[in-house]
Amino acid sequence: MKKGRFSKLIVLVILSMLVLTACDSAGKNQFTIGISQFAEHSALDDARLGFEEGLKELGIDAKIVYQNAQADVATTNTIAEKFVKDKVDLIYAIATPAAQSAKRVTEDIPVLFSAITDPVDAELVESMEAPGGNITGTSDEAPMKEHLSLFKKIDENIETIGIIYNTGEPNSEIQINKAHKLAPNLGLEIFPMGISNINDMPQAMDSLVKKVDAIYTITDNMVASAINIIAEKAIENKMITVGAEDAHVAGGILISDSLSYFELGKQTAHMAKEILIDGKSPAHIPAERAENTKLIFNNETLKSLGLDGNKQVFKEAKKLSN
Repeated sequence: MKKGRFSKLIVLVILSMLVLTACDSAGKNQFTIGISQFAEHSALDDARLGFEEGLKELGIDAKIVYQNAQADVATTNTIAEKFVKDKVDLIYAIATPAAQSAKRVTEDIPVLFSAITDPVDAELVESMEAPGGNITGTSDEAPMKEHLSLFKKIDENIETIGIIYNTGEPNSEIQINKAHKLAPNLGLEIFPMGISNINDMPQAMDSLVKKVDAIYTITDNMVASAINIIAEKAIENKMITVGAEDAHVAGGILISDSLSYFELGKQTAHMAKEILIDGKSPAHIPAERAENTKLIFNNETLKSLGLDGNKQVFKEAKKLSN
């Protein structure tokens, strides 16, 4: 081979390598996303389904690897470690234990979280505005003041509010403290009751309804898993209930100025696009709260409680029938 032709061949090989490198750096055709979901109930399911739908709407070709820890914290560690071993492009962690495990096992793979009340207190981000590190996401912090205000709008004689919560869930403790701070200015008093096992829910409700005028259901995984029990016990005792999310109302709670976990998931999908397609670092993507809430009520529960559907609060709300 002549020297000149050999030189041209070398140049062509180098150019081909540069083109391949450029294509690779411009972006992958398909991404692998590992989804770690802490427990199985409608709110967390919706956060996952909304995220997947959001990815499709944004045109992101993603292979989804879905794992559910079935409410076992140790399993969230195993799931996160497997995702790191498999070198997924992004981890989507739904609920606090799943997110904490993902953050613990990797500083390199981008992590998005959702369905977390206070990401700062959970030590996931440095601040909502500047997360830092490799993790950011969306919070399901509910508009609690608006929720508690609903009680007096329905019945001005309500004074005491019962809240059942999981003693092992840090986000629930945060909500209890917040409720205690807000209640006095609204003419209310909070009576919390902590449980550590979902099997204790019926007995806890039987005890709580004897002490309070009404029930408020917070964003708590154990509460969400037993929402039908809470609703049934409250209806049996002709007790008004307000929920923190739309899934609570679908499960029989009377009313909520609620966030949609499906929409929260779609909101998080936009953050995935910023990371995977636009090349942004999670450290520079502010964590977000739910963009919209909607006032909804369960019409069957309203009828069971014998309430007046012509009250202004119900006229302003969307009717949801079981």
